[in-house]
Amino acid sequence: MFRLFLIGVGSKGLTAEQAGMLAQCGLIVGDSRHLALVQGMSGKKSPISPLAPALEKIRLALATGDVGVLASGDPLFFGIGRCLLKEFEKEQMVILPALSTMQEACARFHLPWDDMALVSLHGRKALHVPGLLLGREKTFAFTDRHNTPDRLARQLVDYLKLIETDDLLAHCRMHVAENLGTVAERLFSRTLPEAAGQDFAELNVLIVTRPRLAAEDLPVFGISEAEIAHSRGLITKNEVRAVTLHALRLPSTGVLWDLGAGSGSISVAAARMRPGLTVFAVDQQDEAMANIKKNIRQFGGYNIIPIQGGAPEILDSLPNPDRVFVGGSGGALAEIIGQAARRLHSGGRLVVNGVTEKTVAEAPQCMAAHGLQVEMTRMQIERTTYPETVPGKVLNPITVMTGRK
Repeated sequence: MFRLFLIGVGSKGLTAEQAGMLAQCGLIVGDSRHLALVQGMSGKKSPISPLAPALEKIRLALATGDVGVLASGDPLFFGIGRCLLKEFEKEQMVILPALSTMQEACARFHLPWDDMALVSLHGRKALHVPGLLLGREKTFAFTDRHNTPDRLARQLVDYLKLIETDDLLAHCRMHVAENLGTVAERLFSRTLPEAAGQDFAELNVLIVTRPRLAAEDLPVFGISEAEIAHSRGLITKNEVRAVTLHALRLPSTGVLWDLGAGSGSISVAAARMRPGLTVFAVDQQDEAMANIKKNIRQFGGYNIIPIQGGAPEILDSLPNPDRVFVGGSGGALAEIIGQAARRLHSGGRLVVNGVTEKTVAEAPQCMAAHGLQVEMTRMQIERTTYPETVPGKVLNPITVMTGRK
């Protein structure tokens, strides 16, 4: 059996061991930058892109000889390695990685990377960049020609201004490593506004750092009403919030609409539980918007996008949801349910919490009329202490109504 050598090229080029293996190959596949390193070798050279014909050439060449594939850094780290392991037998492959570009960049900037989030924006259209790059204190990202550091910095600046956090804007840093290991290598480490005004080489990776928040030490699930900014008691109560989140069955990624978000307590809980989810917290009241933004800042819920406006009109501007929660409808419940049901992805869920008899009667009828399978949970909550030093408190009955598409 002939062998497939998967070679990771480091910032200092090929090692003697790697070069020796490639010298045996009848075909060497890679991008133009890497193929330039093996021009003196006898094997045929072929581009890695487009991928499908390159894989077919590799498969044919392996019938008569060894094949080498060149990749940057560690091919198993957001690289071609995953694809090749699916296409070819593991026993046939020999993998010689180099240091990854992430390791190289972290070394240049003196940043430990064992606690760093990793994101690839290469060839990806991200719905909400701040949710990806601000979720942890340190986040490493692969970029591309469209997701350039300056464009990403501008998106971060715009979002931090939207949630009104001048302090975080001043203390976030973007570290960009360009052309690692070449004579054109450049290291950039400045504020987000400074990064937004720069031009960067096409070959780059970046790291975003931000200060740690005190609330990050709180439990992911179980933050209380007292910890969440709200006004006049307008907040989804602790027990109801728990049942609501259970009913939503939040996916790890996708889109959640929180309509009539109020304080944003459902948004904050969902965002903390599912950092890969993009949450649109919609409310038309100034007071509610102020509380939502305060809670985003306090809890680091940067995957939450506050949207001021009324439903259903504002919903046309939002991407189709995987989950919808209706905490308040402003008298337009039927229209909101209709649009939500139509636009929900298959397998999606719509949850409506109702206190009034009108809502409890109308919501399930509307859900069923739009083809959703409906379940209802009626809750009566009584709060007491032991020993009972203060009188117990009985909360208003509430019905949690869930429609499944």
